[in-house]
Amino acid sequence: MTGGVTRAEYCVVACAEAWRGDGEILAAPMGAVPRVGARLARLTFAPELLLTDGEAMIVGGDPEVVEGWLPYRAHLALVTGGRRHVMMGASQIDRYGNQNISCIGGWKRPGRQLLGVRGAPVNTLNNPTSYWVPRHSRRVFVERVDMVCGVGYDRVAAAGPAAARFHDLRCVVTDLAVLDFATPDRTLRVRSLHPGVTAEAVREATGFPLDIAADVPCTREPTPAELRLIREVIDPKGAREREVPS
Repeated sequence: MTGGVTRAEYCVVACAEAWRGDGEILAAPMGAVPRVGARLARLTFAPELLLTDGEAMIVGGDPEVVEGWLPYRAHLALVTGGRRHVMMGASQIDRYGNQNISCIGGWKRPGRQLLGVRGAPVNTLNNPTSYWVPRHSRRVFVERVDMVCGVGYDRVAAAGPAAARFHDLRCVVTDLAVLDFATPDRTLRVRSLHPGVTAEAVREATGFPLDIAADVPCTREPTPAELRLIREVIDPKGAREREVPS
């Protein structure tokens, strides 16, 4: 905790920023902190953002207020048309943004079965995509993922222009930092460190060399109004703190 703001609240603000400037697009957050972040964005700087109840209803800043209906066929149309910005999780992610949520270990005999590929390939090839990692560690940030589910920049480049047309990996928010792919070779770099986190701590928690500028800024502070919304309106039961303990 720094100045009364918890690490989870810095993560919420960082997730909210992922949707800044998106306009009228469907936010698809996965995880407690991204869900709080998406609602914070909608209630503050991104009023055109569309949110759902996780199923078929479009909701406003107050999830009890239903603003519309989003049947599955319409949801799929948004996905394939690039009108959704999804923030997925990652069991593994490499420097190019290849993501694994399917299995750990060799494909023929994995040591652990996870969620499966699910919609990750379609998401990454058709939508703006970001990632949320609540525990930044070498187990997650690996040199090479065991299986590619979400498609990274190196594989899209190898596949050619048709694959790259709508491919757009935006950022990776973790409990330590915000990372993006704004490098010449489209590999991960640190955009900001959460207050109280050092560059060395992030390097130690990452399984490959990571670009961190000497003057890397801190993740921005939440405003008093944003803190009130997070604590009193959006997440009064503190789900964010259970996902990222202080």
